[in-house]
Amino acid sequence: MHIMREYRHLLKAVVKHVGKEDYKRHFREFISEEFRKNSKLLDPSSIQQKIKLAHDYTFLLNSVHHHKDLLFSYNIAVDRSDEMKRILGKSAASVGLQLPEVYQP
Repeated sequence: MHIMREYRHLLKAVVKHVGKEDYKRHFREFISEEFRKNSKLLDPSSIQQKIKLAHDYTFLLNSVHHHKDLLFSYNIAVDRSDEMKRILGKSAASVGLQLPEVYQP
């Protein structure tokens, strides 16, 4: 079903980019409530508008996150030391190694 697919995509994007912590639960609850309300509407054009809005918002969330990743990868005036540690840690873990802890006085 087209409505359920958009609902799942939107919830997945919200969990991935906004977060799934308990204090951010109101984002997911709002989306669930809106889809429940819209499932009871009888006007198909209104439902289609809401589905398009959900699709567009999902696309926006994913695009903003991707844009942020691109900015980090191009090193646009951002301290990337934490990002580089994460990337190096993933690379080392992929071959079964673990990076040593760096001494911080």
